[in-house]
Amino acid sequence: MELHPLAAKVLAGEPRALARVCRLVDDAVGEYRTILKQLFPQTGRAWTVGITGPPGAGKSTLTDKLIAILRAKGKRVAVIAIDPTSPFTGGAILGDRIRMQQHFEDPGVFIRSLATRGALGGLSRSAADIIRVADAWGADVVLVETVGVGQDELEVTRTVDSTLVVMAPGMGDDIQAIKAGLLECADVFAVNKADREGADATIRDLELMTALGHATRRTSHAGKAASVQRGHHGAQAGCGSAHHGSCGAVVPDAQDAAPRARHEQGHWEAPIVPCVALRGEGVAPLLEQLEGHKEWLEGTEAGRERKLARLREAMRNQLRQTLLEHAERAMGAAIDAAVMAVSRRELDPYTAAEQLVLQFTQT
Repeated sequence: MELHPLAAKVLAGEPRALARVCRLVDDAVGEYRTILKQLFPQTGRAWTVGITGPPGAGKSTLTDKLIAILRAKGKRVAVIAIDPTSPFTGGAILGDRIRMQQHFEDPGVFIRSLATRGALGGLSRSAADIIRVADAWGADVVLVETVGVGQDELEVTRTVDSTLVVMAPGMGDDIQAIKAGLLECADVFAVNKADREGADATIRDLELMTALGHATRRTSHAGKAASVQRGHHGAQAGCGSAHHGSCGAVVPDAQDAAPRARHEQGHWEAPIVPCVALRGEGVAPLLEQLEGHKEWLEGTEAGRERKLARLREAMRNQLRQTLLEHAERAMGAAIDAAVMAVSRRELDPYTAAEQLVLQFTQT
């Protein structure tokens, strides 16, 4: 099949074609699906990094500094910056790129701002597809900066390879800010604005929370191992060692351990890196930790399984979206009639949904 002209230009590395395709995909117009289908075989090579965290943590500034280091390494970089859409006017400022102005004329950097358009989770509906387009264009690294998120708006973790959670001191109750979803989704923590008062406390709080999670996992693994050992006496002799070996235990003093070996029983332990993004301090070590996570993804069975699980979830999301679109086109009138029946209490919403599904599968 002959390639769509825009698809061919994207694969040839043309930034203008990439921008046009991003617009088509974001607006869901024209032959965007055909282009996505044709580009997909050339995807899967880029390393995708999500940059998330609460508003004001310095995500855009940190993204700008990461671009500079990646470009110095000769990497082609695409940036997808998500801005919130106003619930009142439907508009978005799309201002994150202001902090990345120094890269505008660099042909090896592509920056695209997207509005959430009401989508929840910190990303836009089209973000995953635009990541693939940037991948096909030839980006070595795709940085995805989310809107300022809270504790559970973490769609980015199901979309990218590595997730960087950016925190900063002086943003209220630190424990409240870092618990729940944010803590669990982080592959690497950056404590930005580390020159401010309270940075040490923020780092200690993060260390405490991650240590508690680590201890819980270790206890769980120990219980499973003991169960296995009861059936295989002596098979794991010598696994009480605190250093990396055949049993995969983690060195207690994490500072002495290689950052790229911070995982226990296949679990990656998120490192905490202080930095001052405005001055570029600590950004290079931060990138090293992120690259360590990339190596873990590619070099361990647990990492490869995680990438497969992410693809599985993406497939389910695509299936849900496609089924919903087909159902709405095929049964618009029936759906409206069901809504009216439910509003009159002639039918409950559960039975109505079951009837609609049955009708859809029989058409």
